[in-house]
Amino acid sequence: MKITPTIRAELEQFLQQEGLTLSQFGQITGMNRGIISSIVTGNKSMSINQLDRITEAMGLPEGHFYDLFVENYIIDHPPNMRRIEPFLYRCAELDKLGVIRRVVGAIMDNLLYSPKLFEIAEGLLAQGRLEVALILYEGVAEAEKYQHSERLAICQYRIFKIRIGDDQERNLQAALQFESFVKRLDAIDQLDALIDLANVYRSLRKWDRAKEVAKDLRVLAEAHYSLSQQRGERKTLRPLFFYIAFSRSLIGGVYYEQGKYELALQIAYESCDLDWVKETDEETLRWKSLFQEWGEANICLTKLMAGDIEVLPLYIDLISTNREELLPGLWNIMIVANRYKLNVDSILSQFEWEISKVRDQEGRQTNDMQNINDQLIGFLSELAEYYLTSGQHEKGISYLLDCMRISTIINNEYSILRCVRMFERYRQFVTNEAKVEYQNLVEMG
Repeated sequence: MKITPTIRAELEQFLQQEGLTLSQFGQITGMNRGIISSIVTGNKSMSINQLDRITEAMGLPEGHFYDLFVENYIIDHPPNMRRIEPFLYRCAELDKLGVIRRVVGAIMDNLLYSPKLFEIAEGLLAQGRLEVALILYEGVAEAEKYQHSERLAICQYRIFKIRIGDDQERNLQAALQFESFVKRLDAIDQLDALIDLANVYRSLRKWDRAKEVAKDLRVLAEAHYSLSQQRGERKTLRPLFFYIAFSRSLIGGVYYEQGKYELALQIAYESCDLDWVKETDEETLRWKSLFQEWGEANICLTKLMAGDIEVLPLYIDLISTNREELLPGLWNIMIVANRYKLNVDSILSQFEWEISKVRDQEGRQTNDMQNINDQLIGFLSELAEYYLTSGQHEKGISYLLDCMRISTIINNEYSILRCVRMFERYRQFVTNEAKVEYQNLVEMG
């Protein structure tokens, strides 16, 4: 039978080795002799603050006894949340993820502790300790998986949001897992959750799924907007009309990506018509102006993609005045250039400085990083194709390798395959140095 060591035994051995009395050790730790005596004799459990003091007094690194603390005071003991809560926060500070997993595993057999663990997870999330909060949310979600509770849905929403990152395949799995829970959320929370879900599907180019989510968002938002005119509603993160306008814009965007330009154009015109919005507060007016501006740009872009090249100067003017639209705008121009065999050297020269800085987008911190990555690799691949087909092979390969590198980092398989096909098509024009870099990227993938 394996005997589990105890913190008390470790402390007793230390006192003997150092020849310290309980009073002397108490002075070192800043605790009175009675507390030290109770801990050593086993008559009293200890708090995490007391454990940290003892650890420091023994000259050991922070958190040295945390695994033993779990063994001695949590596993096979009735959970004491007044002891466990500060312990979890302290583990979070020291990044003791393994210890936190053991605690969650030890206490979550009993659903009575779910509300408190969820509350702690919310507190950790507010502190920005995402990895730790994720462990707790997953523990609560696993314990409540048969409960169909709103708390379970919120846990799944938090898990989804935390898991979204650079890896496109992981993002897809996170979205698929969360989708079945989104309608269990409070109706107001659903609005933002549906936007988050739609944005992930959009960044993954899962257009049919994005459209279905957008339709659900539109129905829910229109119902709430109608009710809000009759009675007060819980305040949403954005003006309520935003959710209707966003859903329309997203549906139009899906039609656009699917090449259904007539339908996309119809939605774009609808997006510009916001006379039905009754609110006149500053935030609503700001968003109204933005949606009208985006609608006009989408009308111009849709015509351009359909082959109306005469609107190109107007489109350039539109993206020139909006820094946020510059990257996707340049991507769209390159798609048109490659599709209709246009010479856009003068346009590329006009935006030469902006293009030289385009790689800075890779490190930007934003809530919409998935879409920025999508835009960046899309622009780089179209730029590579433009230069390669026009015989400017060195430039084309340089942009192609940039695109492949970022695509590999975010695990975008569609883009990686496109880069590979393009590279192999122009391999005869590639320098040996570029071939080595390409091979390294292939092996990374």
